[in-house]
Amino acid sequence: MFITFEGIDGSGKSTQAKALAATLEAQGIEVVLTREPGGSPGAEEIRRMVLEGEPDKWSPQTELLLFTAARRDHLEKTIVPALAAGKVVICDRFADSTRVYQGITRGDLRKQVDTLHQLMIGREPDLTFIVDMDPSVGLARAKGRQGTEERFEDFGVSMQEQMREGFLSLAAEFPDRCIVIDGNRDIDTVAAEIAGIAKANLG
Repeated sequence: MFITFEGIDGSGKSTQAKALAATLEAQGIEVVLTREPGGSPGAEEIRRMVLEGEPDKWSPQTELLLFTAARRDHLEKTIVPALAAGKVVICDRFADSTRVYQGITRGDLRKQVDTLHQLMIGREPDLTFIVDMDPSVGLARAKGRQGTEERFEDFGVSMQEQMREGFLSLAAEFPDRCIVIDGNRDIDTVAAEIAGIAKANLG
């Protein structure tokens, strides 16, 4: 099964992806925990290019091409081999992030995003958890990490608000695989809800 986690910056999705991986592994399930952009050597190189630096470093169109290139490498080198080996793949962000970031908030590029996805990726997750979070709280959390990968956080809270609406719209667009989780609660409560849903889907 291919499971993805989505949400605004600072929503807690990365923490929840790790928690679910640990829970499943404790039950003897083989799990590959990965992330986007990244997840393969080539894609990690692209990650550094797109997440570091000034906000206006790349245009939305260039970002779309870079993210798609990273995703293709990630798919070939990590995701497809793991799924073929019968493992559960848990990915921190996937194509839905590109649909929101470049398709909605960074430019009106949704048509181009979908066209490139169909041509070069051609795969959707089996299950997507969208961790919903108050944008101002999420941004404060993200900025509090004080890392070097803050290019998108530097666009400010208005972009986070747009992103939240974008992710909620995707949940309505893809109801068969997207589940919205209230991320404003404590970590353990959120993790327990996610684990229960994942286990039910894994059978």
